[in-house]
Amino acid sequence: MDVTQYLEIFLDETKEHLQTLSDQFMILEQEPDNMDTINEIFRSAHTLKGMAGTMGYKRMQNLTHDMENVFSEVRNNTIKVDGPMVDLLFQCLDALEEYTENIQSTSDEGDNANEHLIKALKDYLDGKSAPEEKAEPAAAQEETAEAEDSGAQEEAAEEEDRGKWQQIKLGSTENKVLGEAVAQGKKVYGATVYVQESCILKAARAFLVFKAIEELGEIIVSSPSAQDIEDEKFEKDFSMIIISEQDADAVKKAIMNVSEIEAAYVGQIDIQPAAKAGAAEEAKETASAPGMHVPAAADKANAQAAKGGAADKKVAKPIVNRTVRVDIEKLDVLMNLVSELIIAKNSLVSASTQEGMVTGGAFNEQIEYLESVTTNLHESVMKVRMVPIETVVQKFPKMIRDLSKQLNKKITLKMSGEETELDRTVVDEIGDPLMHLLRNSADHGLETPDVRAQRGKPEEGTVFLNAYQDGNTVVIEVGDDGNGINVDAVRQKAIERGTITAEQAENMDDKDIVNLLFLPSFSTAKQVTDISGRGVGLDVVKSKIESLSGEVDVKTKLGEGSTFTIRLPLTLAIIQALMVEIGGEKYAISLGSIQTIEDVAKNEVKLVENKEVMNLRGTVVPLIRMNQVLSIESTKSPDDNLLVIIVKKGDKLAGLIVDELMGQQEIVIKSLGKYINKSKIISGATILGDGEVALILDTNALI
Repeated sequence: MDVTQYLEIFLDETKEHLQTLSDQFMILEQEPDNMDTINEIFRSAHTLKGMAGTMGYKRMQNLTHDMENVFSEVRNNTIKVDGPMVDLLFQCLDALEEYTENIQSTSDEGDNANEHLIKALKDYLDGKSAPEEKAEPAAAQEETAEAEDSGAQEEAAEEEDRGKWQQIKLGSTENKVLGEAVAQGKKVYGATVYVQESCILKAARAFLVFKAIEELGEIIVSSPSAQDIEDEKFEKDFSMIIISEQDADAVKKAIMNVSEIEAAYVGQIDIQPAAKAGAAEEAKETASAPGMHVPAAADKANAQAAKGGAADKKVAKPIVNRTVRVDIEKLDVLMNLVSELIIAKNSLVSASTQEGMVTGGAFNEQIEYLESVTTNLHESVMKVRMVPIETVVQKFPKMIRDLSKQLNKKITLKMSGEETELDRTVVDEIGDPLMHLLRNSADHGLETPDVRAQRGKPEEGTVFLNAYQDGNTVVIEVGDDGNGINVDAVRQKAIERGTITAEQAENMDDKDIVNLLFLPSFSTAKQVTDISGRGVGLDVVKSKIESLSGEVDVKTKLGEGSTFTIRLPLTLAIIQALMVEIGGEKYAISLGSIQTIEDVAKNEVKLVENKEVMNLRGTVVPLIRMNQVLSIESTKSPDDNLLVIIVKKGDKLAGLIVDELMGQQEIVIKSLGKYINKSKIISGATILGDGEVALILDTNALI
């Protein structure tokens, strides 16, 4: 079977199951006797095993199979969960994530068999079975007795399995079809298929068996019926009468290629050719060929060989991260709005064809209606693109647990607002910056337990991540209750590195000094570790957040901790903007960054350190003459009042001096592409109603 078409679905669902395992392992560590958690882990491992087997990823299948075996015994209370087992399970999770990453990038799981993990899992099972062997010394004698009698048992089983397909009642139509097939040189087989006891999705496995057989021939009838099998109304086995040109071995191999099939018995049925075909009873009498019984070990070998072949086959690299799961109600709203849009279009066409209505009130009314529908349509599409940031932050508890052991610190992670929604494109990008900040808090921020005890703090340090929506932006706060940033140490390090002079350092306030941490390769760590201290981190965070039109700010208090605040736009596609003119050219400024618009007299502009500033209700605000920044000549007279747009970045203000205001407009942001990425003050472009292109100013970069 060609399973490449299912690769994207496999990756999506595998990631969900891996996240479930991660979450449940965290709970299991705290509550080793929680049966709900144990059952959930068993189910996820079992499903992963089946999915990996179906796709032909045998290494992944083997590992999850052994995890499932261990948890099967845990469920039966024959193995107890302890600390080392949880550590081993997290190592297995890391291995499964590695397989998934390999599959995502190359469509192949790689050649790491993780034998040490499989051996460790089997050691738990052996530890369980060792006492039982001592307790039952008669077991070996029983096995010998069974071996002696195995021939008779196999013969009886064979007879029973053949009998199962012989019990299928054939009508005259079926007999006629079978007779015609034999006349054409085809063969008729009876088959009984056994599904594994532990299989959860029996109907799905049966469907795959049917699909595999239909590639080799035709299923004439089944017992139970196809509908009952689809509804999972069967116990462990089902039987079929099959027509095929292939031999019995090929049919059996096709069945055994399906995952979670325990055994399959296929035997040829002698049917008279069409001219002599009788009724159903006659057909049964002539069905004299013996059924084919293959030992379970051989069945498994065949299945593994088939899966191995599937794994060896190279497939195309998948396109990943292209899917968003959408609530059906959102799609209903979207569908309704599209129908409204069609009505609006028809109304406009009708209004425009009526004489005298083109510039009349009715036409304007239709334009307003169209505007209302498109605005609602835009909002609805934005909601469809929105996903909760939970998809990114749910992997952090495991990361903090690993860091806690690595750093030998007691760390608790507290998260809130995981349901806060952001545009999918933004969510995909913020994972790394948030991970950097959390690692930074765990390594740099939190003190060791003995230091915390000396300071009167609880030994267990807290790292937090809070998210919430604030107007048209989403705010994410990452911080800790640790040592905070030592501003003097940062100042000293900056002077040593030549980043600033001693004189500049004296004139800089604490906030400006702390912001030096966002410079490339700037680290105050005394030693380099795998976690941090290489000077890579905060500069990466800043550049990534700013590339998403966001901003990052830090507040810290020595001895009490630090908080990094990230502000991100809800979406990167469509924004509300103020359109302005500078030197006869049109520009857009995002409304989200604008505080106020001021009319400033020429004499209100003052000079501080040879730079223009203004006094805005007691606050000194630096001024930026946009015509100078953009190297264009202003259309305004030097004696005219200045038109100043006050913009904000964090708690910093600046005044942008422009020539004219054109009004507010909803604009679609278009990327300028990689060829025009040198100018940081331009974040993109938009196409106006008359087809003209206007550049979008990045106020964060200007400030």
